[in-house]
Amino acid sequence: MHFLKKIDVYIIKKFIGTYFFSIVLIISIVIVIDTSEKMDAFYDHHAPLKAIIFDYYLNFIPYFINLFSPLFTFISVIYFTSKLAGNTEIIAILSSGMSFRRLMIPYAISAAIIASITFVLSGYIIPPANKVRIKFEDKYVKPFMTDNAQNIQMKVDKNVVAYIERFESKQNVGTRFSLDEFNGKSLVSRMTADSIRWDSAYRWTVKNYMIRKFMGLREHLKRGPKLDTTILMQPADFFITFQEAPQMTNGALHGYISRQQKRGVGDIGAFSVEYDKRFANPLAAFILTLIGVSLASRKVRGGMGLHIGIGLALSALYILFSTISATFAVSGTLPAIVAVWLPNITFLIVGVILYIRARK
Repeated sequence: MHFLKKIDVYIIKKFIGTYFFSIVLIISIVIVIDTSEKMDAFYDHHAPLKAIIFDYYLNFIPYFINLFSPLFTFISVIYFTSKLAGNTEIIAILSSGMSFRRLMIPYAISAAIIASITFVLSGYIIPPANKVRIKFEDKYVKPFMTDNAQNIQMKVDKNVVAYIERFESKQNVGTRFSLDEFNGKSLVSRMTADSIRWDSAYRWTVKNYMIRKFMGLREHLKRGPKLDTTILMQPADFFITFQEAPQMTNGALHGYISRQQKRGVGDIGAFSVEYDKRFANPLAAFILTLIGVSLASRKVRGGMGLHIGIGLALSALYILFSTISATFAVSGTLPAIVAVWLPNITFLIVGVILYIRARK
């Protein structure tokens, strides 16, 4: 850190300090509003104070920090850089011989710190925290989790489709099971059973089964009371929805996506978006910092108020753009990686243009 000058340390402290101050301010307001909205639910469901604090709000804070991190970053840069420009400190720094490019170094270091925090939060801290928070909400706010699933239909291999009419997670038993294997569009075999029980890993036991194999105009039939078999599915797969994606760590999410892709399952857009966002969002700190410094480093009529207004508008536009593009990815209109990185690429172009103008 010997290459850093006093002005660099000063800017880093101001940047990071303003970032965390804005987080504390906004999160405090959000907690007060959320508490007032959920107070009746906490009282009606007899939620313990310890659970409210440690299971809910302690896990609620990292989630919202990560959610609004781009906004916090942008506002922080705009706020203290406008203040420096308003006090003609930017002019004094540049007049001392420091180039605008050199001035960006402490900003880049600060952005790297924020990006690292965002990456660790989203990939490793928030997912287990979300599990505890969601479990609390299900128990003390509004029940929404279930221990049974109905009309389950899923690909368990590239050309194999399984169907279970109803599955009970407590007993690990499903009823009215069928397993269809296709060759192209032609059905080549079908297994049906009255019930199916999960043993471990991908081991299943079917009862009162019948297997029909179709060979042209001929059909081979086999019946039996019980059969142990291997099927590439687990009970946890039946209860996974797109809402489960934020509850998985990077490793778990990558593993789930890989398994589904090997099976030939196409409906994993929400999971791919969540995974790609965890790598794209940290880089947004650099892009928004570049835009913020380029906008706020020049002293203009209207001062800080104008800069903050522009910053809020651009932050809202970035979040809106990200949300809309993610929706296209989930629906299958755009590949997940394109949808997630498109806002960053677009705003990076804007940032480069503003940076070139600011240097002049």
